[in-house]
Amino acid sequence: MTQTTPPPLPALIPETAPFSPEQRTWLNGFLAGLLSLDGGINPLSAAESAALIPADGGSPQSRDDGEAPWHDPAVPLTERMQLAESRPLRRRMMAAMGQQDCGQCGYNCEDYANAIFLKREERLNLCVPGGKETARMLKTLYAEFGAIPPVTKTAISQAADTQLAETQAANAPVSAPAIAKAPAPAHADPAATVVSVASRDHPAEIAFCSRTRLNKAGSAKETWHIELDLAASGIAYAVGDSLGIVPTNHPALVDAVIAAIGAPPDFPIAGRSLREVLSDGSSLGLAPDMLFELISYITGGERRQKAKDLARGADPDGDAATLDVLAALQKFPGIRPDPEAFIESLDPLQPRLYSIACSPKIEAHRVALTVDAVRYTIGGRRRLGVASTFLAERIVPGSKLKAYVQKAQGFAPPRDPSVPIVMIGPGTGIAPFRAFLHERTALKAPGRNWLFFGHQRRDYDFFYESELTGMSMAGFLTRLSLAWSRDGTRKFYVQDRIREEGRELWSWIAQGAHIYVCGAIAMGKDVERALLDVIAEHGARSLEQAGAFLAELKKSGRYQTDVY
Repeated sequence: MTQTTPPPLPALIPETAPFSPEQRTWLNGFLAGLLSLDGGINPLSAAESAALIPADGGSPQSRDDGEAPWHDPAVPLTERMQLAESRPLRRRMMAAMGQQDCGQCGYNCEDYANAIFLKREERLNLCVPGGKETARMLKTLYAEFGAIPPVTKTAISQAADTQLAETQAANAPVSAPAIAKAPAPAHADPAATVVSVASRDHPAEIAFCSRTRLNKAGSAKETWHIELDLAASGIAYAVGDSLGIVPTNHPALVDAVIAAIGAPPDFPIAGRSLREVLSDGSSLGLAPDMLFELISYITGGERRQKAKDLARGADPDGDAATLDVLAALQKFPGIRPDPEAFIESLDPLQPRLYSIACSPKIEAHRVALTVDAVRYTIGGRRRLGVASTFLAERIVPGSKLKAYVQKAQGFAPPRDPSVPIVMIGPGTGIAPFRAFLHERTALKAPGRNWLFFGHQRRDYDFFYESELTGMSMAGFLTRLSLAWSRDGTRKFYVQDRIREEGRELWSWIAQGAHIYVCGAIAMGKDVERALLDVIAEHGARSLEQAGAFLAELKKSGRYQTDVY
């Protein structure tokens, strides 16, 4: 075979630049990668790439080692910012994100930070997991540019000027500053847009097929097996992927919000009605800071100060964490914001991601989800999860909804089907592992399979019990370890079962098993601590050595998590 020599990297750093030959070589390679000179998608411009290089002329490695110790969703924001405090601005922006790489914003955490840093993306409120905390921190960090995203005269500030003149005539004139709100992206004419692959920005239409309750009567939870038809949508998926669901707000909530602002439902907003925009375009969840800023412009006295305090993150009445959009409006009754300004003050309604609970090798044009219906009461009012109750109660079989696939970032079964796998997924965390098992069944994979599953009560909350026990009895599911937190005199969780079966688990790890964890963030940390104990005890290591061993499993792809 003739061996070819790869072409030399193009010289992106001029010979006259103040770098040593070693630095120039390193930077040329670094920029070549960022510019995607091999034909990559969505390359950075030379100016954008240069913007990621430290301004002092030193190698980027001298300022930032490329590591992200804050990239852990279980670490609180304040600790993440401490870990990143000596890093460049774009890296501190990354540390401000929710650290889940969930894709709900249209990016992963690092790419969202880079897009903001390079001023490709002006919206600072897209991180669903990070919520208000992330938006506030990004706003603070963005100020290092010298200003928050520029806005000349938004609908909010225009409305504020008008309403201040009308509602505060008896008071001294107050000048309302423009709210930092990035303009919504212009939407292309759908008729002129050719979309070949469904995406977050261009979701496809799919059909709702059915819902089946997974909990038995008597359960304290409400969890549904949802099936959707992908036929004719062009959507294809792989095991480990998530499905992005584009929900709509509950009609009763939309009506209540419209009534609270005293506006006509058919008020025109950018060619649509107010009701339509509130139904599918605006988040009615936790009230954003900008809504309180708007309220502070159109009210007076103590109420103005209270709204200002809420806008800057204070909690004057101890209820800030419970104020969704409707509750915020009810806290300041009688305000009548301009509808356009009101819409501009709200966050966009984001898609919700659910792990796919089936394999395309079983049925390529059908997809299953495992969904907890979220319902709770605050202040006498019933609150509903947007997408979960949309799927659990509002949409009817045969109806269409919009969706897309969010590709997994490494969360997938090993390519070698003979490799043993350990899956830890309590509650709805079972979803991707049902898909793993279906996939390995279809492939007739010879590798051993071990599942840890847990919930509250075995008699009521054993999801997919017949499937899993059938796989276990057939020998395909080598081990099925269960944990029920409400069945005994003490709470017993999957991490307790892990420690209890630690000797056998270590044997699997020593024989090359891959470990997967899916579920709540807190559970993920508890499982990791249990695994460290198992590695230390049964692998004859100190806790420090166990930590290094687990870090190596992560680095090699043998330990993967999908937590939320």
